[in-house]
Amino acid sequence: MPIVSPGFTGRRQSPDVQLPPGQYLTEDFPVLTAGPTPRVPTDRWEFTVSTEAGQKHTWSWQQLMELPAEKITTDIHCVTKWSKLRTRWKGVSLDVLLEEVETAADFALVHSYGGYTTNLPLEDLLDGQAWIAYRYDDEDLTPEHGGPARLLVPHLYFWKSAKWVRGIQLLLEDEPGFWETAGYHDYGDPWREQRYQGD
Repeated sequence: MPIVSPGFTGRRQSPDVQLPPGQYLTEDFPVLTAGPTPRVPTDRWEFTVSTEAGQKHTWSWQQLMELPAEKITTDIHCVTKWSKLRTRWKGVSLDVLLEEVETAADFALVHSYGGYTTNLPLEDLLDGQAWIAYRYDDEDLTPEHGGPARLLVPHLYFWKSAKWVRGIQLLLEDEPGFWETAGYHDYGDPWREQRYQGD
């Protein structure tokens, strides 16, 4: 996949807005992607959690829609230095999806339609920290922003919120994903400016 990383210039921010260091406020929702935008019909979409023992738990789109959903209002922070405040989403908590999954894993590798991957500690997907989001601003999530569904992990830089999500592989050991193998930080905490390896 070709690497696309458009640059953005900093902007002055209001003194009453608290942003992570090095970030600037935007009202837009910039679209950044590596490679073409997958367009996955909901009748062919599915989401699979695979455990380290090889067990698979799979949901169709209709099954996802039947699960209890939450409305989330949260700030998001991109590694390219823009931040967008009080974004509004709707989705299913990973706590719901992982409730019946038996695992001894400490890590997760998230897979997307189109081949993208990103790694996270499993604990960062639990306890009300992560969702499979399918609506944004009271509209269905568009393909440009990761629709029909994307991972939403707002406490980390936004590349960890994988677009076009199709599954999570649970692992006993950490395995870097697409951007992490290209030099991005394994964890990606915006408040600690963990943009690149060594930060």
